[in-house]
Amino acid sequence: MDEAAGEDRADVGEAALALKSYAKTQYPIVLCHGMAGFKAMFGVVDYFGGVASTLRSGGAEVYATSVPQFDSTEARGEALLAQVEDIVARTGSGKVNLIGHSHGGLDVRYVAAVRPDLVASVTTIGSPHQGAELASYLQENLRDGGFAQGALSFLANSLGTVLSLLSGQTSAQDSIAAVRSLSAEGMREFNALYPAGLPEGRCGQGAAEENGVRFFSWSGTGIITSLLDPTDVTLGLISKLYSESNDGMVGRCSSHFGEVVRDDYGMNHLDEVNQLFGFINLSGPNPKSVFRAHASRLKNLGL
Repeated sequence: MDEAAGEDRADVGEAALALKSYAKTQYPIVLCHGMAGFKAMFGVVDYFGGVASTLRSGGAEVYATSVPQFDSTEARGEALLAQVEDIVARTGSGKVNLIGHSHGGLDVRYVAAVRPDLVASVTTIGSPHQGAELASYLQENLRDGGFAQGALSFLANSLGTVLSLLSGQTSAQDSIAAVRSLSAEGMREFNALYPAGLPEGRCGQGAAEENGVRFFSWSGTGIITSLLDPTDVTLGLISKLYSESNDGMVGRCSSHFGEVVRDDYGMNHLDEVNQLFGFINLSGPNPKSVFRAHASRLKNLGL
């Protein structure tokens, strides 16, 4: 065999091995969905579109969780904690890397606060750590016990029940509690109880580590990113409620938590997790690549 050819083959083999272990973190990665989210619809459509398979192809051990679609952060967090405890027990891993999108980012903060011994890292994606203007608007304008509040509650709770059933779960729903949790008022109360990772100023960076848990966040500021995605129009309308650049649901500075990886990706709120059906900004980064790079970041930190 030609010596040079042999070296080339060895290089190719090493490269292939590196790709297979690129995202191989020490601890399992646990993906946690946001409001109105799900683990997998009909067992086929993933909330984190194609992210789990992408990470697994790089060597990561990945789990997706399911919590009530509409409920308070504490209730959702307790449901998530039970699943984290199960994953840790079944894998013998000791800890997990939690990644939460939107409301899911608050759920993972709750789990890390009450059981830091089970958590290696917390990463939040497009999460409203200072509250979401849409939730605050609903909280301020829907009178307690009024017709509008009742109608919204009925519709949202019904949607949550349907989503729960379609994803093979049965969960109680409380959309009013969910809205309050995500409002500025609700987040002030939550942050007072669980402040780890929060920036001192609204748009700063928070502590990178506390109680042995590493903290990260990222988000986007894209709105209309694909003419093929009908949800972009809705996000565009919602974005008008916000006084700062946003992803259609969460303000740029409100998304800051721990080490801010980036807060201006060319993604909207659904693009951040590769929804819907991969209709994303073709000129921006692929969300799956962003997740893959983050898994490598965790790996290099020994997480």
